[in-house]
Amino acid sequence: MIPKTFNYDRLVKSEDLNHHSTLFAGRCAEWFVEAGFIAVASLLPAHNVVCLKIHGLLFKEPLKSGDIARFKSKIVFAGRSSLIVFVSLSESKQEDPILEGFITFVYIDDDGRAQPHGLTIELTDPEDIALSQRAAALR
Repeated sequence: MIPKTFNYDRLVKSEDLNHHSTLFAGRCAEWFVEAGFIAVASLLPAHNVVCLKIHGLLFKEPLKSGDIARFKSKIVFAGRSSLIVFVSLSESKQEDPILEGFITFVYIDDDGRAQPHGLTIELTDPEDIALSQRAAALR
């Protein structure tokens, strides 16, 4: 499988803000995981996918009410039962990400035990290869 990029946009509203009137980190983390989940659930049954780990979030700039948070997610590493997704966030009017990170998801059976997902990833793009190497180092 050649990795596909998924786009996921969210409007930052007043109820998403913290006491500094910027996007609350907890809300952003929720959206971050949703963006990653969308990439995985596009290939596997959603009820068999769980989030195992968020590998750090470093905010470079804040988002404010009225901004559009644009998440891009892509599966960059496939283990036996795990998939690692790279997710970046930018404000819709800018290209440079203001946040990026990796999330590990695990494919489980109906009893909650990890099971093989049977997916393999074919990487040809140098940027995807570099992301895959970074993801592999997180294991």
